[in-house]
Amino acid sequence: MRTNSNGSFDALISGTIVGIATTLAAAACGKAERSGAVAPLNAVSHVTWGDQAARQNDVSLKYTGTGFVLNHAAAVLWASLYERWFGRAAESGDVARALTGGAIVAGLAYLTDYHLVPERLTPGYEKRLSGKSLAAVFGALALSLPLRGLVQHLRR
Repeated sequence: MRTNSNGSFDALISGTIVGIATTLAAAACGKAERSGAVAPLNAVSHVTWGDQAARQNDVSLKYTGTGFVLNHAAAVLWASLYERWFGRAAESGDVARALTGGAIVAGLAYLTDYHLVPERLTPGYEKRLSGKSLAAVFGALALSLPLRGLVQHLRR
């Protein structure tokens, strides 16, 4: 388990990677499902703006910007847990443990987001994406969590 001061910086880097990966996955799924690329991200802002956010299809600072910030904050939170529990495994090149850790943290995120928190605090993707697309977004979360550490290992 990581406790050093670099853990926070690593979590910020990993969280940024995760935030971008999940945003791109949600956008691709939204476009494929014909709700639009930004509609799933707008739906994330339901936490702040209520259910009308999930009905927004166009880019806006209010809905898209808020959704991006909320998604990024959640990504950094999940990345901080990943880095604390599995960051060293990724940095040492233990691909199996790094990927398993990504799957564990993504599973914990799903359990928390859809079974433990009140509906108002869910990610909101479920308001615009199918279950199959939600699986793709959480898959992107799982696969992107180890990237920072694995890339660092390869650069050595």
